[in-house]
Amino acid sequence: MTKQVLQLDQVVIRFAGDSGDGMQLTGDRFTSETAVFGNDLVTLPDFPAEIRAPAGSLPGVSGFQVHFASFDILTPGDQPNVLVAMNPAALKVNVADLVKGGTIIVNTDAFNQRNLQKAGYESNPLEDGSLADFHVNAVALSSMTVEALKGIEGVTSREAERSKNFFALGLMSWLYHRPTEGTLAFIEQKFAKRPEIVEANTRAFKAGWNFGETSEDFAISYEVAPAQIAPGTYRQISGNTALSYGLVAASKLSGLPLFLGAYPITPASSILEDLAQFKHFGVRTFQAEDEIAAAGAALGAAFGGALGVTTSAGPGVVLKSETVGLAVALELPLVIVDVQRAGPSTGMPTKPEQADLLMVLFGRNSESPVPVVAPATPAGCFEAAIEASRIAVKYRTPVFLLSDAYLANGSEPWLLPDVGSLPEFEVEYATTPNDGDRFLPYRRDPETLARPWAIPGTPGLEHRIGGLEKENETGNVSYDPENHDLMVQLRAAKVAGIASDIPPLEVDDPDGADTLVLGWGSTYGSIVAAVRRTRASGRRVARAHLRYLNPFPENTGDVLRAYDKVLVPEMNLGQLSMLLRARYLVDVVGYNKVRGRPFRAAELADAITTLVDR
Repeated sequence: MTKQVLQLDQVVIRFAGDSGDGMQLTGDRFTSETAVFGNDLVTLPDFPAEIRAPAGSLPGVSGFQVHFASFDILTPGDQPNVLVAMNPAALKVNVADLVKGGTIIVNTDAFNQRNLQKAGYESNPLEDGSLADFHVNAVALSSMTVEALKGIEGVTSREAERSKNFFALGLMSWLYHRPTEGTLAFIEQKFAKRPEIVEANTRAFKAGWNFGETSEDFAISYEVAPAQIAPGTYRQISGNTALSYGLVAASKLSGLPLFLGAYPITPASSILEDLAQFKHFGVRTFQAEDEIAAAGAALGAAFGGALGVTTSAGPGVVLKSETVGLAVALELPLVIVDVQRAGPSTGMPTKPEQADLLMVLFGRNSESPVPVVAPATPAGCFEAAIEASRIAVKYRTPVFLLSDAYLANGSEPWLLPDVGSLPEFEVEYATTPNDGDRFLPYRRDPETLARPWAIPGTPGLEHRIGGLEKENETGNVSYDPENHDLMVQLRAAKVAGIASDIPPLEVDDPDGADTLVLGWGSTYGSIVAAVRRTRASGRRVARAHLRYLNPFPENTGDVLRAYDKVLVPEMNLGQLSMLLRARYLVDVVGYNKVRGRPFRAAELADAITTLVDR
């Protein structure tokens, strides 16, 4: 019997299961094949915070959402159309997000009394009618996987059951006409050291595919046509990987060796792991014993003439603050990557938030201004890393790069850049005295106000460093009040002057709106999608997105004052809103939620509509 094939323009799928069920691997493989097929896509992995929560428990649920379409998309989707639930806990945690009328594919083998109790179910939801609003496909994933793997020598029954994620992947690949060659090659490479596991996962994947093709439960499959995108070579990339590549590119563009000092912390750890693979590019990585040592090592590397970088999340940036203040006083280039996560304190380590903005701006003693750059998309982390490095090196200043857990772990197609078109930025070390026979380490460039970068050991350029206040030009320790005031003013003027070296704030306003939506960081996709929906309803609304948060682009005030109403969505309680009100005396309206997950486009569209119609 030939099965019906329906054409769709977009689908949102969420894979969910226990943290040991391989949902991240399953989602990543489905995403990779979707990228190869040519769909536009955005993903949202959702990791449990516990290292190993009890199997079948609600805190141990791991999820992976992928939104793919035949057109340009910007978000991982507001609500999944399809939920693949490997156990009762996965169903309970995620079913409320599923769109009404959506499809649920459940592993019936996991719905025993013990697992139902762990998930807090008083009755079996597959039997009590509580899922009547959804199309439920009950599939015995575990037992069918074990049956398909019978006879493979060296594979235990437990290992056979663990291959059920590949059965699910095979089923979903058939259901949405995903390519299979890449996944089969991946299995061969990933498990090459154990041929029996290669055979087991290959069999499970093919069994899932064949089940979809032959089962009467799946009478319809779906096709999502490739998206019309600009020609070129693409790859799927996550924010942390893009950021790592951007740092390597910055090293090559500047001619500086890259040194990363880091202490592992979620969700920044994979940057250290990625950069450790690039020794052939001259990258040096140092896993320090703590956050303070990591920042100190990176600053020491900068003193020695390297591109010094340190990475962390909010709790670690708190510990680095004293070293960042020292970098301000020393006026040395240092890039500090803060992959923000929900707090305060340990908070929710695997969930995104945008609440570190005020901390990176003001979380040090005294007047210690630093530039702040924030990427808007996972792929945009590449350019943001280059730009943060350029500013740090040119102006001899620490620079904060504010990413977050959503950007770090989410992925999208990335058009590989033409390496030859990337902007080189010259680095000039001081090589000779700059005052006759004397070297004045704090004599500044008249344009940038940056001081000379003198590498230790350069003859005739010996000078003092340290956290005590410097005398202007000489760098000698000074307690003179007039000199201190001058140095504070100079350091502030140097950072403020960067505004003339960054692009103006661009505004998307095709219809002459009187309402502006202004965002920063990872809210970009949700804002753009929401603005599109609002415009489709006939309302006029403008949009802009800040990449530079200190200093702001020079035209920011003019942009804000050009609109009667300004909405600022943030995953915090209004930090950018407070800065804009204080700086530009504009009564912006905040839209603020801190739920540990990205905004939905629909909720932002409602907020925009309410403001436009006010």
